[in-house]
Amino acid sequence: MRRAIMLRHVYLAVIKQRMQMYNSPYRNSLDCVSSIIRHEGVRALYRSYTTQLAMNIPFQIVHFSIYEQVQNLLNYEREYRPVSHILSGAAAGAAAALVTNPLDVCKTLLNTQEICCHSGKPVDKGLVQAFKTVTACRGYAGFFYGAKARMIFQMPSAAISWSVYEFFKYVIGGQHLQKSDNESSYDMITGSSQSSSRGTSLITPVYANDKTRP
Repeated sequence: MRRAIMLRHVYLAVIKQRMQMYNSPYRNSLDCVSSIIRHEGVRALYRSYTTQLAMNIPFQIVHFSIYEQVQNLLNYEREYRPVSHILSGAAAGAAAALVTNPLDVCKTLLNTQEICCHSGKPVDKGLVQAFKTVTACRGYAGFFYGAKARMIFQMPSAAISWSVYEFFKYVIGGQHLQKSDNESSYDMITGSSQSSSRGTSLITPVYANDKTRP
């Protein structure tokens, strides 16, 4: 199931990036798919599959690690605090996007089949060849082209995702009910204590002035 979702994500990313290219020759998504299959074959839609897999591993590691670290700073008790979840999610998305941007550059190169500035041939041999092409054309700085835009995209996306996740965990997990029960129990205890104190204060003076006290 997960592999099917990944395959769908890969070919949809190819179509999206081909349509977003400057002077894109495709009229619409259907024309893009049919043109790619006709001229490059079906495999062209999944050319960046291994790169996508390689990128997901460090992305998820950095994403979850940063989220937990920021939560330790802002919400050590792990209570439901929307602001802390939003800030932690945004920080996690930005960090993961920055760290994995080199792989995203290679993926974009494979999907769009840019022409190498030296050989004049399209890159179609996978991650290693894409890495060499980026280095030859733009140097190591080329691996961080578009990093700011990718971070800006990932920050609100991750913030919303974590906020929704924490909200439903709070509701479905019954934490709000447990909190209400604890507050009710606390009110009952404090109310009983106050009632007992008032009763004692009323009884004590009468007892103290009672001359029949032994």
